[in-house]
Amino acid sequence: MWRIFRPDALAVLDDEKAQESLRRYFAVMGGKLPARFLVCKHVGVRCELSASDEELWGAHERGLKEFRRLLAKIDGGKIKLEDLKKPDVSLLDLKVELARRILKSCHFCERRCGVDRTAGEAGFCGVGEKSRIASEFMHYGEEPELVPSYTIFFSGCPFKCCYCQNWDISQHPDNGVEVSPETLASLASAHRREGARNVNWVGGDPIPNLHTILAALNACEISIPSVWNSDFYMSMEAMELLFGTQDVYLTDLRYGNDVCAMKYSKVSNYWKVVTRNHRLAFADAELIIRHLVLPNNVECCTRPVLTWIAENLSPMVRTNIMPQFRPEYKAHEFEEIRRRVTADEMDAALRIAREAGLENVIS
Repeated sequence: MWRIFRPDALAVLDDEKAQESLRRYFAVMGGKLPARFLVCKHVGVRCELSASDEELWGAHERGLKEFRRLLAKIDGGKIKLEDLKKPDVSLLDLKVELARRILKSCHFCERRCGVDRTAGEAGFCGVGEKSRIASEFMHYGEEPELVPSYTIFFSGCPFKCCYCQNWDISQHPDNGVEVSPETLASLASAHRREGARNVNWVGGDPIPNLHTILAALNACEISIPSVWNSDFYMSMEAMELLFGTQDVYLTDLRYGNDVCAMKYSKVSNYWKVVTRNHRLAFADAELIIRHLVLPNNVECCTRPVLTWIAENLSPMVRTNIMPQFRPEYKAHEFEEIRRRVTADEMDAALRIAREAGLENVIS
């Protein structure tokens, strides 16, 4: 079924640590369990989609409780999804409507710009009402458990990372082509049939495109694991809308403090927001956490990040300690990151991971 060109993408199927931390993902990938968004589509909510915001959020809270009960029954083999009827109004229908309303005063990310994207306004990320994608393809360079990954790169991003390797996508939201949710659903379904292990929403960042992604999942009828590949600067409201729709959160936990986050990515209150979202994501689904080691930032960023993961999530969280930093885009403006990371810095990062007690590290 899978056309795989990396030996580790096959070997990971026998990796006990990967299997332990991503057990449900592997079951969905192998067709043994349904993707979470499909379960979400079978949870009925008792409300009219024309109701007030307060009523819709109340119905959403009740729907999430029902989702978790249903998911437990399905995962426990007590109910089969195919035996259930779809409701007139599903929890995923409700999520799509709530996301559409947020567009009128956008706060998908914690910048909370409050612009009306339906009226042609754009906030810090520069993304309008219609999502644009710069590219989409089968990706063979992701973590072994994800390969091959059908990856969709959205234009625009809430961050302004000075070293962004995708700066032509992230910093130019007008690049690419407009795409509808229905087209994305069709593409994801086709690539699943061609052997994709998952659909991988990235960019830029998927955050400004949450409304499109939820609508695409609502239009998708095939079971494909959904991967939210993000810097994780979502608002609390965006996190709640994501609950129950993603099989894997593929996160970037970049900085161990707010000073570096502001200096290199022009983002405030970073640590509080992203650690909150990691806790919420860990309680909702399965995680793969990426940490990009930056030159001269091992003690200020790598150490607190890896220690926090072990102490606040689990030593078994799949953690990718990445050496791929390259001084691209505007990195030359900062003397301390004008070079690649050294072997000594990577050795130090891996030593910190061991000292912290992390047991499921890849690099």
